Amino acid sequence: MQERQNTEEKESLMAPLKTLEADYPIFDSNFQQFCASHGIFSVEDFLVRDIYMLVALAEEHDNSDRLKQAITEILSIMDSQHQSWLNGFELLEDSQKSKNILPTGCERIDAFLQGGLREGFLTELVGPSSSGKTQVCLLAASNVAKRRLGKVMFLDTGNSFSPKRIAYFISNTPEHADNEANRSLPHILDNILCHSVFDIFTLLDVLQQLLNNLTYQIGQRLRMLIVDSISSLITPVLGGAGTHGHALMAFAGVLLKKLAHEYNLSVLITNHMVAGEGGVTKPALGESWKSIPHIRLLLSRDCISNISGMSILRHPCMAIGERVDFTIL
Repeated sequence: MQERQNTEEKESLMAPLKTLEADYPIFDSNFQQFCASHGIFSVEDFLVRDIYMLVALAEEHDNSDRLKQAITEILSIMDSQHQSWLNGFELLEDSQKSKNILPTGCERIDAFLQGGLREGFLTELVGPSSSGKTQVCLLAASNVAKRRLGKVMFLDTGNSFSPKRIAYFISNTPEHADNEANRSLPHILDNILCHSVFDIFTLLDVLQQLLNNLTYQIGQRLRMLIVDSISSLITPVLGGAGTHGHALMAFAGVLLKKLAHEYNLSVLITNHMVAGEGGVTKPALGESWKSIPHIRLLLSRDCISNISGMSILRHPCMAIGERVDFTIL
């Protein structure tokens, strides 16, 4: 019963406004026309709109009171989609549920992270260029695929996905001799789904479609979702004084955490570094994004020794500042 109710709520969120008029008479043809003129066709579209600006535009119409009343109803529907509050006991129960851990394939990283990347969590790799973020993503994807643990979806935002590198990781493991690797490589690569995503709107479309597929159990078991890199999609829309870009960023964060939590995926994203006060670098996307990932790992690399480092910036079970050195050949 609860599952059916959740499905109906999701369908309500994504449904075109005109299909909701029967249940919400306030969403009449005048309101639908007003929304369509501003590129809004579903309740979900309101998540990426500046509501204050929309209200100001509504005030220019003769029926402004009714339009604003409909906007308020929309906000009420969106608010009803929020995850309900949990008490301490419920939070403890959730934390004690069996959460699978997907090994990355790097022994030192896996030992450091108490097994690897956790399902049900959004893990973010932050670090400067050439610190190894993409290499960790490719290694983790190849390891999940070659172990046939399930499907991996790799969202490539900057042509970083390398089938040759994946093949190298697969063939250079003890359990895959060269001949065996060559024979099984096509089947292993079938477990990695790669999509090119070059703007935030395409990302939101892909994530929403993925939610729909998982909701209705379309496709085989997905275990890991990788976005390399999230910051390259969000940074271009954060400029200016408006809230539009921040709304898009928040919505992307909500969808990623929803995918991780509700469908027990290991979601792995990368983020670059920017200059902060006093010339000290810091993760991009600012304070608003800082609290979104469950786990934040800082990567660094010594270009002379080719040794990389991983430090804890945020983790539910590990102390901030803990560090391990590793090498990915």
